[in-house]
Amino acid sequence: MLERVPLLEKSLDEYATVVEPGTIERIRELAAPLRGARVLHVNATAYGGGVAELLATHVALSRDIGLEADWQVIHGSDEFFGVTKSVHNALQGADVEWTTQSERIYLERVVENALLLEGEWDYVVIHDPQPAAIREYVRGRAVDMPGTKWIWRCHIDLTDANPTVWDFFQPFVEQYDAAVFTMPQFVPSSLSMDCIEHLPPCIDPISLKNLEMPPAFVDEICRSYGIRPNRPLIVQVSRFDPWKDPIGVIEAYRIVREEFPDAELVLAGSMATDDPEGFHYWELTNDARAGDPQIHLLSNIQQVGSIQINAFQRAADVVLQKSLREGFGLTVSEALWKGRPVVGGRAGGITLQIEDGVNGYLVDSREEAAARTIELLRNPEKADAMGAAGAEHVRRNFLSTRELEDWLRLFHRLSHTS
Repeated sequence: MLERVPLLEKSLDEYATVVEPGTIERIRELAAPLRGARVLHVNATAYGGGVAELLATHVALSRDIGLEADWQVIHGSDEFFGVTKSVHNALQGADVEWTTQSERIYLERVVENALLLEGEWDYVVIHDPQPAAIREYVRGRAVDMPGTKWIWRCHIDLTDANPTVWDFFQPFVEQYDAAVFTMPQFVPSSLSMDCIEHLPPCIDPISLKNLEMPPAFVDEICRSYGIRPNRPLIVQVSRFDPWKDPIGVIEAYRIVREEFPDAELVLAGSMATDDPEGFHYWELTNDARAGDPQIHLLSNIQQVGSIQINAFQRAADVVLQKSLREGFGLTVSEALWKGRPVVGGRAGGITLQIEDGVNGYLVDSREEAAARTIELLRNPEKADAMGAAGAEHVRRNFLSTRELEDWLRLFHRLSHTS
C-alpha cells in the first residue's frame, strides 16, 4: 500500500475560543450524517509544503468529528519529482520542454502508485498534479468501488497554464467527480466538469506555527539565529522557488536599506521531498545574498521548524510574500493572524488575503515592494493597525474550521449525485 502518514490527535473543541461563535456547533451538525464516512487524501509529500500542513490539521479534525479519514503519500524517484516540478512550473505559466519521455516517466510512476492504492473509500481526494492520473489506473480494481467519489484538489495557479502540459493533464482531471480550486480565476476555460468548487486553504490557529508566543521567547529564538530584535526586521517565509522571487526580495530589501541601513532580512523556508529544485534556488539566493550578514538565509537544514517560523513572523516589522505566481500562500494568513502587515505580490490567492491598504499592500514590482515596506517601517502605528485588521480578516475567512466546513458541504453535495 501507499505510505500512511501518522498524525497527532486534534479536538475541534480546542478551536472554540478563537473561531467565531456558532462555528463548532455548525460543523458538528454537518458532520453528523457523514459519521463513519471513509475519506482518503493522497498527495506527494508528508512535510515541507503548504499541502502537507493543511492535511495534518484537516485529516486529524476530520477524525475528531467522526469521519474515518486517512492520509497517504505516493512513492517517487528524483527523476519523477524532477518531471512533476516541471509540470508545476508549466501549469503556473513557465515555458518548459514537455516530451514523450516526460510523459513516460510520469505515467510509469503513477501506474506503480495506482497498484499500491488499497482499501474501500467513500471519498478519495487526490492533491495536485503529481498523482493526478491515478484515477485512470485504478479503474476495475477493488479500490474503485461503485459509489466512491473521486475529487481532484488543485492548489496551484492555472490562470496561465502551459497549453501543452495542461492538454496532457486535462483528460485525467475530467475523470474525477469534482475538482476543487482556490479561486475561480484558476479554473481553465477548457475544463469540462459538472462539479467545480472554489475552496481557499486555511491556517491552523492552534498549531505550533501559530500559537501565541511570549515576546521574550521570540527575542531569544531570533538571537539564537543571529537576528537582532532591536533592528527593523523584514521576513519572507516560503519555499526556495522562482515563483516566490527570493532574489527579487533581496533586491527590494537593498532599496529599503538605503533609508534603514540597520534593517535585517530573513528568508526562511523548508526543503520538500517533492521539490528537487529547492536546493538549486537556495544556492542562487545565497549567491544573491553575497555574504551580507544582515541577510539571513534559513531552512530546516538549520533546524528551522514551526516554532522558529512563528517567532520570525512575530518579530517582523513587515512580512513579505513577493510571489510572482501563488496558489494561495499560507504564510500571508499566518503573518496577518499574528498581527503583522504583509506586503505581497499581486498574484493568485494572495489577493484573497490582503485587502490592499487595509491589512497590507499588493505590489507589482520590487521597487513598489520596497516603497511600501519603507512606508510601514516609517509608520509603526499604522503597521500595527493594519496587522490588527489582518488578524480579524483571517479569523472570519481563513481558519482551518472554515475549510473543514467547506469539505463537509462538498461531501454532502457529492453524496446526492449519481
